[in-house]
Amino acid sequence: MTLKERDKKHLWHPLTQHKLHPEAIAITKAKGCVLTDENGNEYIDAIASWYTCMYGHCNEFITNRVSQQMKTLDQVVFSGFTHEPAILLSEELMTILPQNQNKIFFSDNGSTSVEIGIKMALQYHFNKGEKRNVLIAFEDGFHGDTFGAMSVSGLSVYNGPFEDFFLDVKRIPTPNGSNHDAILESLKEIAKSNTIAGFVYEPLVQGAAAMKMHNAEGLELILKFCKANKIITIADEVMTGFGKTGKYFASDYIHTKPDIMCLSKALTAGLLPMAITSCTQDVYDAFYSDDISKGLFHGHTYSANPLACTVAIAGIELLKSKDIQDNIQRVINSHKDFNNRIKNHPKVKSTRQTGIIFALDLNIEMERYGNLRDKLFSFFMNNGVFLRPLGNTIYILAPYVISEKQLEKVYKTIEDVLVTI
Repeated sequence: MTLKERDKKHLWHPLTQHKLHPEAIAITKAKGCVLTDENGNEYIDAIASWYTCMYGHCNEFITNRVSQQMKTLDQVVFSGFTHEPAILLSEELMTILPQNQNKIFFSDNGSTSVEIGIKMALQYHFNKGEKRNVLIAFEDGFHGDTFGAMSVSGLSVYNGPFEDFFLDVKRIPTPNGSNHDAILESLKEIAKSNTIAGFVYEPLVQGAAAMKMHNAEGLELILKFCKANKIITIADEVMTGFGKTGKYFASDYIHTKPDIMCLSKALTAGLLPMAITSCTQDVYDAFYSDDISKGLFHGHTYSANPLACTVAIAGIELLKSKDIQDNIQRVINSHKDFNNRIKNHPKVKSTRQTGIIFALDLNIEMERYGNLRDKLFSFFMNNGVFLRPLGNTIYILAPYVISEKQLEKVYKTIEDVLVTI
């Protein structure tokens, strides 16, 4: 039996309706930007396996570091113990995080990093003797699959059966340059009739909303309002973090920095699962008390796993290197050139770009997970390119190490698919 056939017996895949999509492509190896399946077919990974493998698959600089760490310390409980990889990682992160970030809390994935951020915001006010139980979030945001993260997510396709159990969340539109006054008025009304604990947001780019991009100046106004009203701001940089926007973090484009940041995905370069929720000293101080009940009682078995910490340290070293920074600028410029040749195509409704994230909307109506989307996906894979359309949006978020030849193949495949629709 093939791997594809054996897969069907026991495995339940994420974001999959198995009756409609019974088969999964079996990948046997990956290197750089190329995935290879069990039949020897190769695919350019043009979305970095959900925005994780930004330095390329099986990067030897990273795998060699992990190999050495495995021989010294593989795992230890992080409650009551510490270790050098966690300490080194905290020190390295402080060199690239916004200067107001001072403490880091470990967990396992992007959803839980947001969950912890929400807990921090709610308990921050509780510990100060003030009960605030309402959150603000953007429309169409996506922050994860756990209940708090789902509560602040606006994509109802994921949330239907669970909405009656969610936290109380008030939604505002993303700023687009012309609606800033209206958003501020809405915020004033929300704050007048609710006790707002925190504002959870994806800065500049909403990933699962099909790379919807918004206005930095408008976001700055929202964050200033939150600061003035002691609303804890929580930047979900799980998708945008670690160089994808052209700076280390999307928050670097905005003057007012978040109180809390949520990090995962590229944090560990696609090699091992880990997440971090960072915060300011002020947030941490609200939990620092002689009263044990004021502590943050959240923990995961593999929190601060030494191997994952080692991956993250190596990843940050690569991110800060001249080679990777030059590659980021090269990819940004290549996307700009591609935009100039594709933006006026009759099948293209609009294009947008932030850093290495490029997206185009097709001039056609289609469902997020409909038949046409499946046809596009099949076309890309049959032509050796792994792209995963979101509704009528095709986006590119490739590893920083992608070559110009590989990028050109991605661009050409997108141009070719436009002829078929």
